[in-house]
Amino acid sequence: MAGEQRLLLENARQLVLVCGRGEKYLLQAGMASLAVLQNASLVVGQDGYIKAVGPADVIRNQFSGATFERKIDCTGKCVLPGLVDAHTHPVWAGDRVHEFAMKLAGASYMEIHQAGGGIHFTVEHTRKATEEELFNTFKHRLERMRRAGSTLVECKSGYGLNLETELKMLRVIERAKQSMDIGISSTYCGAHSVPKGKTATEAADDIINNHLPKLKELKLSGEMHVNNIDVFCEKGVFDLDSTRRILQAGKDIGLQINFHGDELHPMKSAELGAELGAQAISHLEEVSDEGIAAIARAKCAAVLLPTTAYMLRLKQPQARKMLNEGVIVALGSDFNPNAYCFSMPMVMHLACVNMKMSMNEALAAATINAAYALGKSDMHGSIEIGKQGDLVIINSSRWEHLIYQFGGHQTLIDYVIVKGEVVYKNERCGITSSY
Repeated sequence: MAGEQRLLLENARQLVLVCGRGEKYLLQAGMASLAVLQNASLVVGQDGYIKAVGPADVIRNQFSGATFERKIDCTGKCVLPGLVDAHTHPVWAGDRVHEFAMKLAGASYMEIHQAGGGIHFTVEHTRKATEEELFNTFKHRLERMRRAGSTLVECKSGYGLNLETELKMLRVIERAKQSMDIGISSTYCGAHSVPKGKTATEAADDIINNHLPKLKELKLSGEMHVNNIDVFCEKGVFDLDSTRRILQAGKDIGLQINFHGDELHPMKSAELGAELGAQAISHLEEVSDEGIAAIARAKCAAVLLPTTAYMLRLKQPQARKMLNEGVIVALGSDFNPNAYCFSMPMVMHLACVNMKMSMNEALAAATINAAYALGKSDMHGSIEIGKQGDLVIINSSRWEHLIYQFGGHQTLIDYVIVKGEVVYKNERCGITSSY
């Protein structure tokens, strides 16, 4: 095949497709044996999409007449799909390191929240911050996520709790969508907490009558395209009825439902999500047996967040039970001031150790299933012809090192690639390493 192509990755020791038959997600059985090619190559075209994947000699022959903007020799290395972080809160001002000390001393999440800390502390600082300040810190955080292998990230608002600040946060996310080489799925999370001085019902009325019509107007004008709607359905925050009203109103203006549920108390959030046709529900530490069965039937992804359970010393999400019962299990970092983790490799490690997932299951949950949770697995989450050329190259002979080496991604990851363009190159590249 002649013509100019954007990128050739040659001679990878392992090329981890994850799946290779156009699957939208993988259930437990499909996760057991991920698609992996040995001594393989791949080509990304000028449009940023994967044109060919296969044995190195076959690709060499197929593209013998082609020219490439860039070639990378992957001898002895592994190529994986770009990682997908299905749940983050990365736009905020104000540091909550002092609350970590409070938690270590025994204070619970809700005790800190009720004392004016937690979300309300961050809201106060985010309201005061300028849009430029928020963008600069957000950009820096996205760059750190990208260096750790994430090429598609779900990004929420939710530290405004009034229309002005929520729109400020969403504009920051929209700006990053347009200007940065990283995939972003944006989420309106104005129902992250009940604003001071309002009841949950009053807050829900404000969101339904004022916030969501404004988002619809901005979408129609082309100024902003928000993908998802989120509500923190929790005891003392938004009850089931308020959650239902907000999520339905969001769905009515074309937003995917992707919300926080059953984290600190059993709320029947999973059952509600299944009923409303939610794309995904996050947390689920306190999900009921009926809720697990409901989301399995509804093909609603469960976005599990092992960092949160770890840092807040919560009960671990029931990953094994969910997998056994046919739930689509995905992973997210839950990056936020309360769970400060940029690294999906560390999230996968925690999922394996604390939630008893296998490494295959964790990788599928952080790629194809996380992409499905965002409604984007048609173009992201696996290495297949026609999908976006989002890739991670690691300096190791087995892909499992990305999970096995806890906190080791700074040395392991040689390249991160988005749409066939190198967006991160490790300064160690060119130095021979052995593992």
